[in-house]
Amino acid sequence: MATPLTTQELEAARAKYCGELIPADALSVMDAETEALRASGLERRALQPGAVAPDFMLPDAHGRCVRLQSLLGQGPVILVFYRGGWCPYCNLHLRGFQRALPQLQPFGAQLVAISPQLPDQSLSTQEKDELTFAVLSDVGNRVASRFGLVFQLGDDLQELYRGFGHPLELFNGPEGAQHLPVPATFLIDEKGVIRLAHVDVDYTRRLDPEDAIATLRRLKA
Repeated sequence: MATPLTTQELEAARAKYCGELIPADALSVMDAETEALRASGLERRALQPGAVAPDFMLPDAHGRCVRLQSLLGQGPVILVFYRGGWCPYCNLHLRGFQRALPQLQPFGAQLVAISPQLPDQSLSTQEKDELTFAVLSDVGNRVASRFGLVFQLGDDLQELYRGFGHPLELFNGPEGAQHLPVPATFLIDEKGVIRLAHVDVDYTRRLDPEDAIATLRRLKA
C-alpha cells in the first residue's frame, strides 16, 4: 500500500531538517525533550477513544466564537491541535487536511484547527496556508489542557526556539510562552464521543488525513 501524501511530505521534511538544516547540538536538545515527554506518560493521559470530548468555545482567526457542541449538531468534527504557524510540520499537516476537505464533505465532517497562538497569528497561519476551515486561538492552552496535551518547555528548548526566530511570547502572548500542546488529532462523533485519537510527543509524526477519512467511512458503514 502506498504511503499517503501528507505522511510522505512529513517524512521528507524530517529528513531535510534532521539531516541537513538543524545542527547536531540543537537536535540533541530537541530529542532529549521528546524522550522526557514520552517518559512522562503524557500520551497515555491524553483523552482516548471512547471518552467524551469536553465542550469549548474559542475565537476563530476573525474574532468569531466557535463552539464545539454547535459544530457537532451538524456532524462529526475533526480537531487538529497544532503548535503554531512557525512549525513547518504543523503547516504541512494543516495543508494536508485542506487538500482532504472534498473527501470529508460526503460524511458531513467539519475540520477545526486549534493552537495557542494569538488571534492575529492564527489569521497569518490561515492566510499563509490558504486554509478554508476554522483556525481557533486557544490562548493559554486552556482547551488543550482539558484534552491532556499541554507540557512545559524546558529552558534550553525555549532558548533554542528563540535562536531559530520563534519566540513563543511573541506568537502566544506572555501566558503561553512556556507551554505548548503536543500535536494531536481527534475525530469526534455527533454525540461528542472521541472515535479516533492520535497523540504523539514526536512533533514530526501526525495522523494522516486518509486515516481520518477511513475512520469516517467505517463509522458510516
